[in-house]
Amino acid sequence: MMMNRRTFSTALLAGAAASLVSSRGMAATTPPVRARNVVLVHGLFADGSCWSEVIPRLQTAGLNVTSVQNPLTTLPEAVASAQRVLDRQDGPTVLVGHSFSGMIVTEAGVHPNVSALVYVAARAPDADEDYTALAKTYPTPPASAGIVFDGDDGRLSEAAFLRDFAGDLPEAKAKVLYAVQQPFHKQLLAGKTSHAAWRSKPSYYAVSTEDRTINPDLERFMAKRMGATTIELKASHLALISQPDPIARLILDAAGRPE
Repeated sequence: MMMNRRTFSTALLAGAAASLVSSRGMAATTPPVRARNVVLVHGLFADGSCWSEVIPRLQTAGLNVTSVQNPLTTLPEAVASAQRVLDRQDGPTVLVGHSFSGMIVTEAGVHPNVSALVYVAARAPDADEDYTALAKTYPTPPASAGIVFDGDDGRLSEAAFLRDFAGDLPEAKAKVLYAVQQPFHKQLLAGKTSHAAWRSKPSYYAVSTEDRTINPDLERFMAKRMGATTIELKASHLALISQPDPIARLILDAAGRPE
């Protein structure tokens, strides 16, 4: 059948659009393999214990779980800390990041042991992308105003931590988390990822709709861009503590354990 120029152009554009969708949605359409291990990475204003509500739920399901102690110094050092843990895993591993550690998941997720990625209210930059510039295209979340520095070490003020970081937790519990908050080094924020593991690995994203630390619409944008399997939770930035059941369920799905 003859194809005129207009029909040909339309078909060409449709093909290009399909190719674009395919490259962005590859992670979502690739089913995860059955994983044996889960590696969890924490973000700013926290330490590895922030996963304490999720860990037993994963262990009960038979998974080997490790929570990385992120040094919060520079991005290369933070990535290296996760890579050392990934090196120790004995098979397919789900790599999970909360908040800033989405940067680490995005970079370290290319590790051959990683079978799937999970982002929990987390940064999800593209390779070489300026995340700060991306974030500025959305309204600034309230928690940003609560960051205080002692020299080059940053932390959240107590008021900002309780209101903008852990807003849906009981105050007594939020104060315990505030007490173990680890300072981050200013240089950490200058790092850029050189890889975007979500372009080649099955990816999952939990959006916190009440987030006051990362703009929820930015979270939605990043999840959609990576073609992630996405859930939305009416939660603060700390959904991993306030709503551990759906977070654990999402991780189990990424581990190929839907039962």
